[in-house]
Amino acid sequence: MNSTVNKYDFYDDEIVKKFVIATVCWGLIAFLVGLVVALQLADWRFNFGLPWITFGRLRPLHTNAAIFAFAGNAIFAGIYHSSQRLLKARLSSDLLSNLHFWGWQLIIVSAALTLPFGYTTSKEYAELEWPIDIAITIVWVIFAVNFFLTIKNRKEQHIYVAIWFYIATIITVAVLHIVNSIAIPVTFLKSYPVYAGVQDALVQWWYGHNAVAFVLTTPFLGLMYYYIPKAVNRPVYSYRLSIIHFWSLVFIYIWAGPHHLLHTSLPNWAQSLGMVFSLMLWAPSWGGMINGLLTLRGAWDKIRTDPVVKFLIAAVTFYGMATFEGPLLSIKSVNSLAHYTDWIIGHVHAGALGWNGFLTFGMLYYLVPKLWKTNLYSVKLATTHFWIGLLGIILYIMAMWASGITQGLMWQAMDDSGNLLYPDFVETVIRLVPLYYVRFVGGLLFLLGFLIQIFNLTATVLQANKEKVKDPVAKGSRIPFKDVISESSHRSLEGLPAVFSTLVVIAVLVASAFSLIPALFTPTKMSAKSIIRPYSPLELVGRDVYIREGCYLCHSQQIRTMSSEVLRYGPASTMEESIFDHPFQWGSKRTGPDLARIGKKYPDLWHYRHMMDPREVTPKSLMPAYAWLAKDKISFDLIPKKLRIMQQLGVPYSEYEIDNSIETAQMQAATIAKELHEHGAPSGLEKTEMVALIAYLQSLGQMSIKPLEVK
Repeated sequence: MNSTVNKYDFYDDEIVKKFVIATVCWGLIAFLVGLVVALQLADWRFNFGLPWITFGRLRPLHTNAAIFAFAGNAIFAGIYHSSQRLLKARLSSDLLSNLHFWGWQLIIVSAALTLPFGYTTSKEYAELEWPIDIAITIVWVIFAVNFFLTIKNRKEQHIYVAIWFYIATIITVAVLHIVNSIAIPVTFLKSYPVYAGVQDALVQWWYGHNAVAFVLTTPFLGLMYYYIPKAVNRPVYSYRLSIIHFWSLVFIYIWAGPHHLLHTSLPNWAQSLGMVFSLMLWAPSWGGMINGLLTLRGAWDKIRTDPVVKFLIAAVTFYGMATFEGPLLSIKSVNSLAHYTDWIIGHVHAGALGWNGFLTFGMLYYLVPKLWKTNLYSVKLATTHFWIGLLGIILYIMAMWASGITQGLMWQAMDDSGNLLYPDFVETVIRLVPLYYVRFVGGLLFLLGFLIQIFNLTATVLQANKEKVKDPVAKGSRIPFKDVISESSHRSLEGLPAVFSTLVVIAVLVASAFSLIPALFTPTKMSAKSIIRPYSPLELVGRDVYIREGCYLCHSQQIRTMSSEVLRYGPASTMEESIFDHPFQWGSKRTGPDLARIGKKYPDLWHYRHMMDPREVTPKSLMPAYAWLAKDKISFDLIPKKLRIMQQLGVPYSEYEIDNSIETAQMQAATIAKELHEHGAPSGLEKTEMVALIAYLQSLGQMSIKPLEVK
């Protein structure tokens, strides 16, 4: 008789434990960095005058840590735990599981090292540079192979609804990441994307909106469909509603990206298409919410006493609220008020803290006792965490709603004569500072609740029996649905995962192709060649400095078509103006004013003083100082390579311009430095990044060779 234990008779929960621990650790870092950047927006002194911890460097770190480190590790923990039990099979490969885990942690560490030092593409939720993008692709493929091989080895014939959402996540994230990340490297940690201007904006927000959809929505819906029924020991409310929810969400979500670009120079018909599909999202999103909430019917005792259920029901409620608000914000009239304001920040955090955060917390409270074979250390502490965290979320969201609506109304306010009531942008900023401190308090409470959870989970693990007990692979039936499941065509499809996955691929690719068609109708570089000049070599260097410092996070470069914007900033932006911008710089938030036409509005000395100490020229400014730019040297030797790559991307630089680019840049830098010195600035600035940034800022709105037709 063979007494050897076959590992495939037991679930692999060790990898789940690793992802659980990583979720907790990275969550703490993400929330701490979030508190710091919240303080930096309330008081510039919290930037501490250090380049690597300014708001512009830390904000991408915060978003990447929250999305890909905290939420990402939570997703992997939940998928690996639930999939094994739903498929009645151990994960296909321990090696692939561990390569996935350690590879993902190395990617996160790489982000934590590169972003504070200014290595960024400046593309929302896709800031990481090309070597890390390649690593993400490799690790994601490892994850996908492991997942699909596990499906192949399953002992359960039909795949449960949670698995549908996991499949959609894996496939769509791969498509989004690869398409949006295509770039040509300049150096090891610097690249230029192949897209520019309107094309880049459209591709980026196709990616950005669907990163929210397929990283922060679909996998968490899969977790919802597993952990809510498990927590209350009840079947999912409706099988038919699950089918409608899944397929409509997968197909419709892809189209909604253009609603981030309303009132911009994106073609109007593309904007309207994005708005219509965003409004259509109300139906599938609320269908999923209703399915989740009705699953809880009859479980009132658990809702009242079980903190796991409290977190899960609150998470689904926040999902419903966020998915109601999202389509609302895509309506053009509402968007004209909300876009670029703190209202969007409140909306995002309603989803991130309430939906993703609370569902993760509930999942952790459910998982840790089961993984370590013990009881939760303290139900009272978990309940305390729930109420403190909920209060924190409410304070945060309400502060940002009030701040955003105040911003939008002040920006658009005009008197009876048609003049702006608040022409000085800083007037709108200082009104918001008290609300920024309320946001900080809300974030602090949310962090305090998380610290309580860390203590509670740690105590739970420490009290567990040290002897490892493995869960055997189950042979019973899976979680049923409430309504009777007939042998429908979809039921048959669930027994054919390869066909099911293929249909998901088709749905995603078809929707993506049609949603990106507007890129084909934008002006070509050749048609814009006689209208717009390329950046000079020094201006291009300055643009890279602008991106490195994260200036795009507070300043847009896109004047919308609204009358108040035209009055404040000048003629509305046209699509030709950004035709050579790799990447585009339209921005997603205005903590400071739009810069699309800032060029020549102020003398060079004003920009120098503004970067050295913003309070010298704008006394109430909250912008941090960038004094190090007057010391950091320009890498002149790299300029020809930058222009050469831009030429490959279609920017009309001649061979002569590339060959003489170093001398051209040095001459322009010397001219700016001389003028600065003549007006009171120190000498010796001609080799510094300060003059490059000034050259770039002075070029904005001044790139036209011929007058542009304002549309």
